[in-house]
Formats: sequence, C-alpha cells, structure tokens
Amino acid sequence: MHLVERAKDMMVATGAEWVLWLLLALSIGSIAIIIERVLKLRSLRVDIDELRTVLTDALRQGGFEKAREAMLPYAHPAAKVVLRGMRLDESDTTPKQADEAMTAEGIAQRRNLEKRFNFLATLGANAPFIGLFGTVVGILQAFEALGASSAAEAASAVAPQAVMSSIAEALVATAVGLAVAIPAVFAYNMFQRTVKSAIDDAQVLSLELLSYMSGKQAKNRSEAERADESEGRRSRTSMVGASPASKSPLSLECPA
Repeated sequence: MHLVERAKDMMVATGAEWVLWLLLALSIGSIAIIIERVLKLRSLRVDIDELRTVLTDALRQGGFEKAREAMLPYAHPAAKVVLRGMRLDESDTTPKQADEAMTAEGIAQRRNLEKRFNFLATLGANAPFIGLFGTVVGILQAFEALGASSAAEAASAVAPQAVMSSIAEALVATAVGLAVAIPAVFAYNMFQRTVKSAIDDAQVLSLELLSYMSGKQAKNRSEAERADESEGRRSRTSMVGASPASKSPLSLECPA
C-alpha cells in the first residue's frame, strides 16, 4: 500500500496542469506537420488522364527521349517513377530492367510522401489516453481535497459542489485530448488516401511504359524474323542459280 500511497501523493502534488501543457505542445507539433504535409502533397494535384496522354503521345512520337522531355516539368511522383524507368537509352533498357527501376522508385516516393505520418497516427491513438490520465489525476485531487475537509464541511452542501467543480475541471483534460486527436486522425486518413492514389497513378504510368516497351520489343523481333526469312530466301535462290547444269544421259560420249 505504501507504493500506491506514494504514487497517489505524487500525482496529487504534480496535478493535471502539466498534462494540458503536454497536449498543447503535441497539438502545435501536429498542426505544423499537417501544414507541411499539405504543402508537400499539393504537387499531387495533377490530372492523371492528362499525364497519361502526354506520356503515351510522347512515346509514340519520339520514344524515351521525347517522353523524358515531356515528363520533366511534372513534380508528380508518377512522373518521377516513369523517368526512373527511362534513365537509360531505349536500346539499352529491357522491360524487366525498367520494371525493377520503377518499382524501386515507387517505394522511395511512397517513403518520401509518408514522412511524419507515424507521428500523426501515434498522436491520434494516444492523445485521448493522455487526456484521460490528466482527468484521473484531477479526480484524485478532488477526492483528496474532500477527504482533507472537516466533517462539518463534508456534511454541508459546499463540499460536494467543490468536488463536482474539481471533477468538471479534470474532465477538461479528456476533452483537450480528444480535440488534439481528432484532427490528427482526420489528417492522417486523408493523407494516406492521397498517397495511395498517387502511387496508383504511378503504377498506371509504369504499365503504360512497359506496354510500349513490350510492343516495341515484339515489333523489333518480328522485323528481325522477317529480315532473316527474306535473307534465307535470297540465299536459297542464289544457290540454285549458281549450281552447274546437270548433264543429259544422251550427251555422254561412247568409248572408242
């Protein structure tokens, strides 16, 4: 029981005011992160259909070189992912190499976009409990004050009113905790949805690039096969034309 008494005395002595200051500091940090992330994620406001059309048109017109020029002005993660897949010359890049490069860039872009999300998630999950802790400390203070009052004061109507007033003040900590947690959770969910949408857009452009590369590779293979077939026909024709005429049996000379 001594340990319980010491813990109670310590909480009563410190009070719940420090909990409110802690929640205020966490709230300021949360608001700063939300503002910073909003400014960062503004670059994601791009029409993906327009970006997709720009990419496909550039690939058809000039291959990798034209597509790189078309994607450079965009700050959207999807454009950066596709640029990573086209970092080498078109003739030196296979679809597998481009896919692996774009997958790695997609992971890097997601990590960059999700910076400080863990703080918002942790704050949203734990701020109500921090506020509840302040409320518990405040209620302990109220009952400690009630227990220290005299019997005459306890029997009067003043003591219960004072206790209820203290409890009401203690509940402020819980309210503040909820007020800190709700914006953090809301912002976290919105940001996560925005990042997921951006990564999906990057996947769309990646598939467009891989489709172009696969089609170009199949076209080159078909042209090579046709060229080999044509060369083979020419070789067979020249061999037939160069072979000596066969002698007729009637032209054979009789022995003397």
